[in-house]
Amino acid sequence: MVEIKTPEQIAKMREAGLVVAAVHEATRAAAVPGATTKDLDEVARKVLDDHGAKSNFLGYGGFPATICTSVNQVVVHGIPDETTVLKDGDIISIDAGAIIDGWHGDAAYTAFVGTGHAPELVELSRVTEESMWAGLAAMKAGNRLVDISKAVESYIRRQPRPATGKYGIIEEYGGHGIGSQMHMDPHVLNYVERRRGRGPKLVPGMCLAIEPMVSLGTPRTRTLEDEWTVETIDGSWSSHWEHSIALTEQGPLVLTAVDGGKAKLAEYGVTIAPDPAA
Repeated sequence: MVEIKTPEQIAKMREAGLVVAAVHEATRAAAVPGATTKDLDEVARKVLDDHGAKSNFLGYGGFPATICTSVNQVVVHGIPDETTVLKDGDIISIDAGAIIDGWHGDAAYTAFVGTGHAPELVELSRVTEESMWAGLAAMKAGNRLVDISKAVESYIRRQPRPATGKYGIIEEYGGHGIGSQMHMDPHVLNYVERRRGRGPKLVPGMCLAIEPMVSLGTPRTRTLEDEWTVETIDGSWSSHWEHSIALTEQGPLVLTAVDGGKAKLAEYGVTIAPDPAA
């Protein structure tokens, strides 16, 4: 069953989404050479505390931290610790969430640590982020779930191949419904799998987290002994971007973007819904 939200519930999710945006801003500033991933977790924890919000990651299935910090070849679910020290030239994907009055927000971004990053890494992050926005722009009443998957995959496939030869769209993980829980139906693939069909219709009140993960090599991954950290099996570096979005009677609203997605969705000819936080 797909949970359908009322306008009042979406307004609460917008509050949670703006807290996630604040966590992103603070952790991005703190992701500098010499910082540990534990340092970033402490920054995120303080932002949540300052906003009276709870982490929806801490304790989820036993996860031991406030955020996920995935460095270089780590795709998702990296656990912050005191021994992972960020170095000049690293990339890090930070996944964060927040709960306000029982309603969830969830978003991720890839940041560049220091300077001197190879052009293919910069392009990897750009392609991953833009494929996310293509998927968000497909969140329209009358579309079906597969239209989001198709938009994400099509954007990536249209891009010039990197020097490594290909972009690997990670298949084991994808987006999800979000609302009174962090992970809910439906599962949102970042590619089209024909046997799954077209999926449910997108209707007002539906909220999704859209999150492509792309590597500079294989789409295949493995989970490390900590039972959380997921990395590419060939060691290729990867990028992860995510936003939570609501579909309302007046159109979409990107719940975890400061401007509600107004600027980026305008590039796709999409006008966002009125922002309850405005």
